[in-house]
Amino acid sequence: MNQLRALLVGAGGMGKTWAKNITANTDVSLAGWIDIRPGAAAAGATELSIQAEYYGDDLATALRTVKPDFVVDVTIPEAHHDVTITCLEAGIPVIGEKPMAVSMHQARAMVAASERTGVRYMVSQSRRYDARLWAYRSLMQHIGEVGILDADFYIGAHFGGFRDAMANVLLLDMAIHTFDAARYLLGDSTPVSVYCEEYNPRWSWYAGAAGATALFEMANGARFTYRGCWAAEGLHTSWESEWRAVGPTGTAKWNGHDRIEAAVVAEVGGFHSKTHQLTATAAADIPLGIAGSLKDFVHAYRTGATPMGDCRDNIKSLAMVFGAIESAASGRRIRLDV
Repeated sequence: MNQLRALLVGAGGMGKTWAKNITANTDVSLAGWIDIRPGAAAAGATELSIQAEYYGDDLATALRTVKPDFVVDVTIPEAHHDVTITCLEAGIPVIGEKPMAVSMHQARAMVAASERTGVRYMVSQSRRYDARLWAYRSLMQHIGEVGILDADFYIGAHFGGFRDAMANVLLLDMAIHTFDAARYLLGDSTPVSVYCEEYNPRWSWYAGAAGATALFEMANGARFTYRGCWAAEGLHTSWESEWRAVGPTGTAKWNGHDRIEAAVVAEVGGFHSKTHQLTATAAADIPLGIAGSLKDFVHAYRTGATPMGDCRDNIKSLAMVFGAIESAASGRRIRLDV
């Protein structure tokens, strides 16, 4: 089977990570690599000791010259809208980094372009590709339809650079991973509403709000609560958050690392129902992160299957982010229009 030809757009830090990801996938070749900074893509390839067939700094020229099977968009979020729509209108499928866009207006336009042209657009929501998350979702089936899902995220992250000056830094830069994971755990449920408060601890080294607490109502009536802070020193949670799910027949927990457990009702009676304990172990052979994203995209390209992160689904996770930001700014519960 012939390799698919990929055009990589963006040669920053994440662009270099994707260049390595592409060259490590035997189903894909790095047919071209571009960046708006002249020479940046070629310099990145030299740094990584890899080789692309074409380097440049203009997307339209690269599409005509390379004739790629698909494009990987690793530009800054502000550029996702223009890059993606240009490619879709040229008939070229796109897999792009999150977030999909910097506004819901742009995101809706991107989804509309994919539907209008009939060309695939997938967002690499890479933290979905985690065998532990999949094992947790499987274990949750033992507790019935989940009505309560809680996630805690507390990490003292001293990034330096642009994040220190960002507004809504936690919600905009990180929380989408947890929000998207919550939707996955609830069966890709659609969010209905959110009430959120943002805050910045007095000791925070961030200019924007490094903390947030949000309550989401989902389409099936479940409630998802998120508590997080990026200025929380010591006893950090996992980057995948710590989770508790409650259903009619028990509770399932995941510590975000390797402890995945549940207590399932065995006998009702007395003050506490009697339960039995279950555990789950993550599979060892599932590609992690962006390697999983690329594998899923290639499979969808070859078979016509719908990948996780399809733009029509991922926009629902993005709506949770912008809804939470709007709720925090307005001080009221927000209905989500996805």
